[in-house]
Amino acid sequence: MSKTEQTVEIPHLGGSTIGCTFAKPYDPALPTLVLINSYTTSADLYRAQFEDPALTSAANLLALEPYGHGRTRAGYQHFTYWDSAIANLQVLEALGIREAHVLGTSQGGWIAVRMALLAPDVVRGVLLLGTSMDFESPRSQELGCWDGIAFNTPVIDLLAAPVGEDWVVPDEFVDGVFGTAMGGLSEEDRAFWLAAYRTNYSGDAGRHRLRVSTVNLRDRDGLHGRLDEVRCPVRWLHGTADQVYSVANAEEEIRMFTASPDARLEIVEGGQHFLSASNPAEVDAAALDFLREPGH
Repeated sequence: MSKTEQTVEIPHLGGSTIGCTFAKPYDPALPTLVLINSYTTSADLYRAQFEDPALTSAANLLALEPYGHGRTRAGYQHFTYWDSAIANLQVLEALGIREAHVLGTSQGGWIAVRMALLAPDVVRGVLLLGTSMDFESPRSQELGCWDGIAFNTPVIDLLAAPVGEDWVVPDEFVDGVFGTAMGGLSEEDRAFWLAAYRTNYSGDAGRHRLRVSTVNLRDRDGLHGRLDEVRCPVRWLHGTADQVYSVANAEEEIRMFTASPDARLEIVEGGQHFLSASNPAEVDAAALDFLREPGH
C-alpha cells in the first residue's frame, strides 16, 4: 500500500489543518472518491479500501478526517457537521479537485449529504454506509434505531471536566464503540484501534475534541427537510446486523431523496454498522459500480 498521508491548511473555523490520506498519488485522469470516517475513528477505517487494487486503480481514494477526528485540528474549539462539510469542500478546492463522489460511514454519511447540499456542482454522487438522515428522534427509535441520547450522554458527562496531559481515552470507550459498530474486534484489530485512539485522543485537548464529537452525535440537526434538494445520485448500503441504525429507517429515508435521479438502497446481509470494515468486498464492488454508472 503506497498511501500518502498529509494535512491541508484551509481558512474555515479560524484556520484549520485537515487530515487527508490518498491511497496513492493523485491522478487527475481518474475520478475522486472522498471517504469520510465514522464517529471517533480516523482515515484508517478505510484500510481495506486502500488495499483493494481494483478500487485504487479506478479512482483516487481520498480520506478526509472530520473535525474532532484523526489529525484534523481547528482554530476554534467548537464545530458541527456542517463545518466538516465546508472544510472538506475547501480541501478539494485547495487540492484543485473540481468534482468528486463522496462516501461516508454513519456520521460520514450525513457529512457527505451536507457537502452535496452545499456544493451540488462539486459532488457528483453520494454513497452512504450504515447511516441515518434524522436527528436522534423518537421516530428513529420507533423504527428500531438505537437510543443515541442514552448512549452518548454518559460519555459527555464523563468528559466534562479538564484532565491532565497524561490522560488517554479509556480502553472501555474504544471497546464500547466497536462492540456496537462491529460486534467486537479480533485481538489484532483491537490492538490497532486502541493505539490509534490513544494517539488521537490524549491530553485535555483530546478530551475536548472527543466530547464535542460526542455532543455533535447526540445533538445534531436532522436533514429530512433538505433531502429533496439533493440532486445527485445516491446509493445507500445498509447491513442487516447494524446495531445503530435500522434497515427500516434506511428504507423510509431513501425515498426522501425525491430530486435525486437515482436513489437506491442495497441491503447487505450480515453487514455491521461500520460496513466498509465488516463487508469490504460488498462495499468496494458497490463503489466501483457507482463510479462507473453512466451519468455519475
